[in-house]
Amino acid sequence: MNKNRLFTDKLVTIIAYCFIGLFAVICLYPLILTISVSFSSEQEIARKGYSILPLGFTFDTYKYIFINSGTKILKSYGVTIFITVAGTVGAMLITSMLAFAISIKKLKYRNVIAFICNFTIIFSAGLIPWYMVCVNFYGLKNNILALILPSIFSVWNMFLMRTYFSSIPSSLYEAAEIDGANYFTIFLKMAMPLSKTAILTVGLMYALQYWNDWWHSLIFINDKNLFPLQYYLYSILSNVNAISSGRVPAGAAGGITLPAETVKMAVTVITIGPIIFLYPFVQKYFVHGVMTGAVKE
Repeated sequence: MNKNRLFTDKLVTIIAYCFIGLFAVICLYPLILTISVSFSSEQEIARKGYSILPLGFTFDTYKYIFINSGTKILKSYGVTIFITVAGTVGAMLITSMLAFAISIKKLKYRNVIAFICNFTIIFSAGLIPWYMVCVNFYGLKNNILALILPSIFSVWNMFLMRTYFSSIPSSLYEAAEIDGANYFTIFLKMAMPLSKTAILTVGLMYALQYWNDWWHSLIFINDKNLFPLQYYLYSILSNVNAISSGRVPAGAAGGITLPAETVKMAVTVITIGPIIFLYPFVQKYFVHGVMTGAVKE
């Protein structure tokens, strides 16, 4: 009986590994296909369609992007890195401080504060009033702060961090108070070190949000020197579509066969490259952080 049970356990394990492996391959397939198409010839793609292996291997797509806009792309990379770092640090500071404050049960009106924050998720003034407030009252027009401040606080992320802070035993805070520590000291020296998982999880969410943002550039920024990577690549893609449709002379391609289809994949590869290298380092914290609050004992 024990042998049969052992064989059954091994069989279930093998099936589980095969299923997970197959699922991983399915998830990886679109990424490999994207990279392959970005190095393929436009003519071959038009004739044979997408392939897992590059068809007519060429660098024409990347030549079109970097030869015509190499310096500007590097500058937009710098803008994106700056707003991602500055925005993530600022957002984490505001979000963590508010989350810690409303996790303290002795805080007066903490439920009212939480309700006001939650209210903004359900109801909003709309796009036009929001735009008028940002431009007319805060001066967020052609300003680097226009790419940072509108996304600097997320209520959902704040509630996620509050759940994590609430799981820390209150007796630790009480012991620190007895030793003479104020709440700011408790926040810096106790709550934050004990919440590394939540900090990395929420920090990754904010970083991805800032890295992928192009919407605020579209509505706030006219100065090309302030274009982040996402919006600049979006403009390149728009130009390619315009040339392909005949609205712009074909000479704008710089003598290179216009990669109307493969440029979409190349733009994707350029955009997601840094994030792909970053994600494996914080993946375990991200998974653990998402499960925060899922189980109550």
